[in-house]
Amino acid sequence: MTASDHLLVAPILVPAVVVPVTMLLMRRRRVFSLILSVGGCVAMLAVAIALFAMAQDDAIRSYALGDWGAPFGIVLVLDRLSATMLLLSAVLALVVLGHAIVTAADRRGWHFHPLFHFQLMGLNGAFLTGDLFNLFVFFEVLLIASYGLMLHGQGALRLKAGIAYVVVNIVGSALFLIALGLFYGLTATLNMADLSRRIATLGSDDQGLLRIAALLLMTVFALKAAVVPIHLWLPRTYAATMPVVAALFAIMTKVGVYAMIRTVPLLFGNGAGAAAWVPAPWLLPAAMAGAILGFIGVLAARGLREQAAFAVLASTGTLLLAVAPWREATLAAALYYLVQAVLAGAALFLVADVTLRRRGQYADAIVPAPHFAGRDAAGLLYMVAAIAAVGLPPLAGFVGKLLILNASFAAPGWQAIWATILGTTLIGVIGFSRTGSTLFWKAAPPDADPVAGPARSAAEFAAPLVLLTLSAALTVAAGWATAQAGAAARQVMAPERYGSAILGAAR
Repeated sequence: MTASDHLLVAPILVPAVVVPVTMLLMRRRRVFSLILSVGGCVAMLAVAIALFAMAQDDAIRSYALGDWGAPFGIVLVLDRLSATMLLLSAVLALVVLGHAIVTAADRRGWHFHPLFHFQLMGLNGAFLTGDLFNLFVFFEVLLIASYGLMLHGQGALRLKAGIAYVVVNIVGSALFLIALGLFYGLTATLNMADLSRRIATLGSDDQGLLRIAALLLMTVFALKAAVVPIHLWLPRTYAATMPVVAALFAIMTKVGVYAMIRTVPLLFGNGAGAAAWVPAPWLLPAAMAGAILGFIGVLAARGLREQAAFAVLASTGTLLLAVAPWREATLAAALYYLVQAVLAGAALFLVADVTLRRRGQYADAIVPAPHFAGRDAAGLLYMVAAIAAVGLPPLAGFVGKLLILNASFAAPGWQAIWATILGTTLIGVIGFSRTGSTLFWKAAPPDADPVAGPARSAAEFAAPLVLLTLSAALTVAAGWATAQAGAAARQVMAPERYGSAILGAAR
């Protein structure tokens, strides 16, 4: 094992160090804790860039914690897919943290920074782990942190939505444990590479339990991804929490999709017997329903945060339209779309935050209000974020949807995929146009009270501008980005390479 291989543990180790130190410093040395918090995000971004560069050689690397090799020890795995998700998470975290500090949103509670990095540790661990049980552990880490972040800033509505969010995820965790117990009882292992080989050798007597375990696991991932019909927790939760927290949560649903992409070709491919391609019959209809309901929610939303929450739901549905055929070409399109969907969703929440802070008592309600400071700039950012989210040219959302349409043309059910994408795009255009014209163009009633509130800094526009600039850069670099997505999809759809890299290294 070379020195560079030890870098694989850094995305987990860095936030694990930052969390306790910031907790100790926050009350007495706030400036030092802020420096440490920002420094931790910068360090994670540097590590993510280094790991992304390492993954360019197309090798699959494993890191055995405690030098206990697979399948007996805890193994971290780096490939193109996990490297991409680490980089996306690090970029999003740094931008969101900067916005939280600039807007003083982090001061609404003492534990924002420790919880923020605790969540990043869970995210990074989920992307790197090569073991189903440790995937469960890291899911719990990021969920525990999200419980605290969701309630950051307090409020009755936030508490009510938070209770429902906790209950739903506790049920999901229980189902996850049941699925893990079934898998371990059937195969005596939870290492994903080893599990893939042992599932293929199970006899006919075990096929029923195997299918039940697979369906439970996919149900858990669908719950995390807010797949219809188990999606109702998302709009309420994301609309109730602080926008800066919801911006970080924009990647949370994509963790569920990532878990599906990671496990289905590896564990439930052609050799999995009764569990082969277990999500196939229901994933496409659920994705269609998610995209349709999400964009209808965008059209019917009564507030900017609610609209952004439904846009995240719609993006997940659109993403799963590309995942559902389980083909290399559609999966490559899905990975490109995933990156831009996270950037666009987070940008919508940050634009909502900037807007509601300037509208005083009108907040983010979609009603006309008297002119407010920064209205033109906020309106321009909203228009660009809406273009990115709905998938219009020239931003990456359009490229992503075009890639999905092109890749799905040869897949079964392509007519339904095309109709859903084109129809929901039209609904999204109408919904975002209605909101934008109401908030930033339509005149307020003559008897409307003037906007009341403190002056706001122009620096608040920086974070959403950075995210939208990245979306534009993803369009400019579409050739390079699609090549990266294609290479990652090839690795995912070649599970034998994954198994050989992990178990071969162990021997």
